[in-house]
Amino acid sequence: MNINILTIFPEIFDIFNVGLISKSIKKNLISINTFDIRKNSINKHNHVDSKPYGGGEGMVMMAEPIVKTLSGIQKRKVGKVIYLSPQGKKLDQKKVISLAERKNLTLICGRYEGIDQRVIEKYVDEEISIGDFVLSGGEYAAICLIDAISRHIPGVLGNQDSYLKDTFSNGLLKGHVFTKPEIFESMEVPSELLSGNHKEIEKWKLESSLLQTFLKRPDLLENKKLSKKQKKLLEELASKAIL
Repeated sequence: MNINILTIFPEIFDIFNVGLISKSIKKNLISINTFDIRKNSINKHNHVDSKPYGGGEGMVMMAEPIVKTLSGIQKRKVGKVIYLSPQGKKLDQKKVISLAERKNLTLICGRYEGIDQRVIEKYVDEEISIGDFVLSGGEYAAICLIDAISRHIPGVLGNQDSYLKDTFSNGLLKGHVFTKPEIFESMEVPSELLSGNHKEIEKWKLESSLLQTFLKRPDLLENKKLSKKQKKLLEELASKAIL
């Protein structure tokens, strides 16, 4: 996958020089290219923002530097253009998976009070938000989006099946997890996980996943199509929780 990033702070994306994505870049599984919007400033002071028409707080990123930067990318490598914005549709796992299937993505990172609306209307295919909160810039949202997408690109994860059991991947929260030692500060690992009985272990993991979802994110269960086995387990867990 090829990902283009339009930003005025390309150095923020040095974060991809470490970790899983760094390894994926070295393996040519992912290509991440940053394009500095400020290099296409239209004045001698390298300004890319100006006061909003009609007055109001803050500054707005001008259209021309963004469009000039966008036009500098080969057309065949632009792909879908996404603007990271609090006005966008909230990102979820379904959207992440669909974006991971694309060969090219271009992300526009806004700053200040946002970007000129005319850029959005003519050049942006979709606005995406990572949550109902405000960040200093779209760069941080882009990092989250890229990290989430990368997990679904074949070859990125050592165990390609691991993302299938991640939280949200099956519509539920992931259950509790444990590792060595078996006893820590008088707290023991659940005996089911030490039993060696695969059916018993899977049953415990499913119960844990359903229980955590029921207790922490019951809204997820409203749209989740549960199997008969899951429904029965959930009813049992719900009755125990009420008691």
